[in-house]
Amino acid sequence: MCSKQKPLVVIIEDDRSLAAAVADQLLTAGLSTQVFHKGATALRFVGESYVHLVLLDPALPDLDGFAVLEEISRLPHPPAVVFLSGQRDGAIAAKALDAGADDFIAKPHHPEELVARIRAVLRRSETAGDSRLTGNAALGTGVFLFNGAEVHPERLELVFPGGRSRKLGRKELGILYHLHANPGVIISRHSLIHAVWGVHADIRSRSLDQYVAKIREAFQDHGRKLDCLRTIHGIGYWYEPVAAAPENGGRKGRRA
Repeated sequence: MCSKQKPLVVIIEDDRSLAAAVADQLLTAGLSTQVFHKGATALRFVGESYVHLVLLDPALPDLDGFAVLEEISRLPHPPAVVFLSGQRDGAIAAKALDAGADDFIAKPHHPEELVARIRAVLRRSETAGDSRLTGNAALGTGVFLFNGAEVHPERLELVFPGGRSRKLGRKELGILYHLHANPGVIISRHSLIHAVWGVHADIRSRSLDQYVAKIREAFQDHGRKLDCLRTIHGIGYWYEPVAAAPENGGRKGRRA
């Protein structure tokens, strides 16, 4: 977990008033929050965002909380999961912990205890490697250049010449990093998916292409075409950094 970044806690709770109250408690404690009232919507967000912890009500209107926990556990780098349940039965708590939950808190809860236990889970997660963003990039990955823009993994941000910036999704970051690390070679869609999502990910090529399209759009919106990134139809992509002009008749250098 990066000291510059507030931990992001996703709250999945169908009771809207309780969800709002919990979000306020966590915001007051210095945490960032994102609230969802259905499991399916929350899972899409968690799968595409860098989330530190999920606070999960097991009784959701659309999905069983244990099914949500199972789906989260399949992610390449899953966030910690804490159950916040109205059931105080010890057997339910044991089932949740056996299924992979990091903690179980019964409702009604004490706000200070909730915050303290979330912080304890976050500390354990950080020690276990919670800084990983994708299969190939982490918060500690250094700043690198891509087509003249600075890519800041620790902020999930692109910084263009002139100081203009744009936020990146973690998958877009992983794609940029893999292309940057493999210049001048054809990269198959299969290998790119494995590098970013993990070897067991079930991601279609069309989904990958949509992420690449978002990257192109980000650069185009800031006046920088990505001619250096070519689509090799039926195979994958080829990133060739723009060659710098030779100085004093010397060799041509490369810049990202």
